[in-house]
Amino acid sequence: MIIEKIVTNIEQMEKGEIDKRHKEKVYLESAHLMKRIQRVTTDHGKEIGIRLKDPRDLVAGDVLYMDDHNMIIIDVLSDDLLIISPGSLKEMGTIAHQLGNRHLPAQFEENDMLVQYDYLVEELLQEIQIPFKREERKVKQAFRHIGHSHD
Repeated sequence: MIIEKIVTNIEQMEKGEIDKRHKEKVYLESAHLMKRIQRVTTDHGKEIGIRLKDPRDLVAGDVLYMDDHNMIIIDVLSDDLLIISPGSLKEMGTIAHQLGNRHLPAQFEENDMLVQYDYLVEELLQEIQIPFKREERKVKQAFRHIGHSHD
């Protein structure tokens, strides 16, 4: 089976529509969400080729295939993350500036900044005393580097 477009995302479906179908999952590392062409295997052992025509990243919950009885859904494996919880606007500005200088991609959930674990960032956070914790957590989308140069 070759998938060329995403059917929908389960967040856009009604619960009853999801529950009435047998679900298979494709577990991906967050970095693989950016790959438009790849070969994957479902948790039931079914091999699938993904060759997306649209230039978009995969997202947790994307439905690769669906009929009246079955669906195949993208899920993401947990990442080793630093969950940064600044206590003030000054702390947020300080850490955002520091991480921006390193071109480190970040994601935001509520009042937390999520970055992939890096021991140098962990040391920086300890040094400048910004609250954080390290944990394994699933993210919905890939950590994407934004192209930039200091010319």
